[in-house]
Parts: sequence; structure tokens; C-alpha cells
Amino acid sequence: MIVKVLGSAAGRGFPQWNCNCRNCADVRRGIAGLEPRTQSSAAVSIDGRSWVLLNASPDLRQQIAATPELNPGAADPLRSSPIRSVVLTNADVDHIAGLLTLRESQPLTIYADPRVQSALSGSPVFGVLDGRLVERVPIRRDERFEPSGCPGLAIETFAVPGKVALFLEDEASGPDLGTAPGDTIGLKLIDTRSGRFACFVPGCAAVDNTLLRRMSGAAAILFDGTLFTDDEMIGQGLSQKTGRRMGHISMSGPDGSVAALAGLDAGRRIFTHINNSNPALRQGSPERNWVEAAGWEIAHDGMEVIL
Repeated sequence: MIVKVLGSAAGRGFPQWNCNCRNCADVRRGIAGLEPRTQSSAAVSIDGRSWVLLNASPDLRQQIAATPELNPGAADPLRSSPIRSVVLTNADVDHIAGLLTLRESQPLTIYADPRVQSALSGSPVFGVLDGRLVERVPIRRDERFEPSGCPGLAIETFAVPGKVALFLEDEASGPDLGTAPGDTIGLKLIDTRSGRFACFVPGCAAVDNTLLRRMSGAAAILFDGTLFTDDEMIGQGLSQKTGRRMGHISMSGPDGSVAALAGLDAGRRIFTHINNSNPALRQGSPERNWVEAAGWEIAHDGMEVIL
């Protein structure tokens, strides 16, 4: 199995178009130790020829262009693509907007929880995806399915502590903002030939025992690395929201992801979906050194994980 990180940044990418925080300013200046990143998404394949997208970033056109494996081959038909399907982990704009890039009369299957499928069908703009060619398949949590056109790959979905997409928040619903199971899911990516698997969890508000059991034994996990500390955006004057309010666990702290996953039986541990404010983006920083000393890697665009 091959998992390619197409984009490793959180929403709006790195640098963010209108952000002048230290990280964004320095990456624009070409300061050593920082590199630009597009918005979070990945792709998985068993044979390297047929691919499943894991979320559809707003930067998807750029990501496809930068990934030769996702481009039509020289001997392929006039209109063709090795991308067979897309699996969505939630309805966040930075995970669904790229679907609009895939509108050019190409057969495709979109897999998502029924609540996410409902959000797509409730937005007329996604009607540009030709229903005669693009199939929308609801997936049930805790069940295994085999995505169309990718033999040897199976995917299991599981609920992850999180929140409803920002544009679907309902303040009238109280502190939970209308969040319900299925608004955020994780993916277990299984090579049916070997039984080896990876877990893809780019959004997570907390680690509970159920999630630990789901990920135990993974050859690799790609996990939510949005913030280093829960109040980091407040401290930098970028927002009044904590990470938990946004549905993201922080890396550090006694209840952060590094501590919560310290005893997990897993192989490679990779942080993805990293916000522009996160000091761990900076190579050589105390925060990056701490993350790496704990056995974690920081994803970068183009990273390849082979199981």
C-alpha cells in the first residue's frame, strides 16, 4: 500500500493568503527551516495505478499537477484519470471544496457519512458533479467497504470526537453546535493481501479508549496536528477560538495527542493538517525537536508512506 500526502497544512494552507504571523511572514521570505504547504488531503493506492483520494482539498488541482501518479498516462484516452474515488472524513470546506475540481465528465465515486452526503446534496453548487457519472455512496460507520476501482484496498470508517463543519454550526443547538456522530470520522486503510493497515485521522478533538483500540496495530497513523497548544491562536492574536472549540486536539499538554497516544501500538506516527500558527512547522525549533523526540514526524507535501 502507498499513502501519499498531497497537502499537509490546515485550512487556507501555509502561508495563509492574508496572514502575517511569524511563520507565514518567514516562509514568504524564504527563511530556512520552513516550507510552503497546501491544504490537507492524501491519496492511497495498492498498485500505484488506481488511486483513492482522502478528502478533496481546495488546492486539489495544484496537488494533482504536482503528483505524476495522479495524472493521465501517455497512452491513456483523451479524458481519463487514475483517481477512482474520494472518501471524505467530514464536510469542512477545506476537505470538500476540491470536489469542484473533479467536475469534468469523469466517472467517480464519492464516499461519505450520510450526514456529510446530506451537506453536499443540500448545496446546489455541488450539482456541477454530473450525477450520471459521479456516484455518491453513503458509508456506515464501523463497517468495511472496498472503494470502486481499487482492488486490494478496503476501508473501515469509525467515529472520531470532533465537531460539525463551521458552515453547518447551529448556535441554537447549544454548546455542541449541532454536532452529531458522523460529522467527523477516521479511516482505517487496509491492504487486504497482507492485512497491514494505516489510519488517517486529520481531524480529532480528543483521544478516547475507543479511538485507541481502533488505531492499535497500525503500521502508520496520519493524525491531526493542527495546533501545538490549545490556546496558540489566541496567544498569537490570530483568533479567539481554542483548538478544542475548533474540533482539534493539540499536540502538547497532559491531554494532548502526544501524551494520549504515547502507549499506542503503532509504527510511524505522522502529524498532518498543521495550522500556520504551529511552531512545530519550523525545523530546529524547540517544539519540532520535542515532537520528533517523542517519535513523531511532521508531514510535508509529497511525503510517501509505504506499507
